[in-house]
Amino acid sequence: MKILVTGGTVFVSKYIAKHFADNGHEVYVLNRNTKPQLPNVTPIVCDRAAIDKKLDIHFDAVIDVTAYTAQDINNLLDSLSGFDNYVMISSSAVYPETLDLPFKESDTTGKNKFWGDYGTNKIAAENALIKRVPNAYIIRPPYLYGEYNNVYREAFVFDCAEKDAPFYMPKDGSMPLQFYHVADLCEFIKTVLSAQPQNHIFNVGIAPITIKQWVELCYSAVGKTPKFICVSDDIEQRNYFPFYDYAYILDTTLQNKLVPTQLPLDIGLKRAYKWYKDNKDRVRSKNYFEFIQNKLR
Repeated sequence: MKILVTGGTVFVSKYIAKHFADNGHEVYVLNRNTKPQLPNVTPIVCDRAAIDKKLDIHFDAVIDVTAYTAQDINNLLDSLSGFDNYVMISSSAVYPETLDLPFKESDTTGKNKFWGDYGTNKIAAENALIKRVPNAYIIRPPYLYGEYNNVYREAFVFDCAEKDAPFYMPKDGSMPLQFYHVADLCEFIKTVLSAQPQNHIFNVGIAPITIKQWVELCYSAVGKTPKFICVSDDIEQRNYFPFYDYAYILDTTLQNKLVPTQLPLDIGLKRAYKWYKDNKDRVRSKNYFEFIQNKLR
């Protein structure tokens, strides 16, 4: 296929572009050319916030990873000459935190107090796309992880494990977290493009696990076993832990009917750590260790 991937230089969009290029597809990436480009793709250099040219290529598929607002959607659609399929990577942030768990695709979207404008802008982007491309596919993942992840999440726990440091765990560590490896995201996109399912909005993700279980798997990927120190709930956990104090679970029934198996989390984390060991400079670290040292010890 001839595929356009928006982005293509950072984490999710980079992994997707590389995956499809490595599997023999002709991949174009649309970005500002401010970061190194993948070797086997064709860059279209422009800012999607102000695309000043018509993209005179008919794409078999557009995989839109970097649509964060309605204007992002409209700018790209106005510039495209033609395409057969459109897949937008949205977010679980479109669901209000007040909904009953698990969140279903049929639930009404709305503002989530934890995600704020990010979530409401994603809703607006989804709506703009549905209005103009009714047969587009929208994918709503939970926390994405894996190779190329430049967000300091599993990398922080890997650092704790490498330091043989105890892990400062929010409360009793029972809050659920839900993840999805970027390789699974690629497989799901491929399945949607080939199967053309009737449903056009999909939650994706693996079965949720607790914070404690996730940390144990991250330490295990480094070959270590954590010792836990529980932190009371009167301390804001985002100061020392990479996730909000917000438990959500996505219903992935529709996903599982199309793709019943996903990468086991322990294997995915081992892959993530293997990449991280050689690419620590590509991850934006945060001052969790400083807060722990000054406020928790």
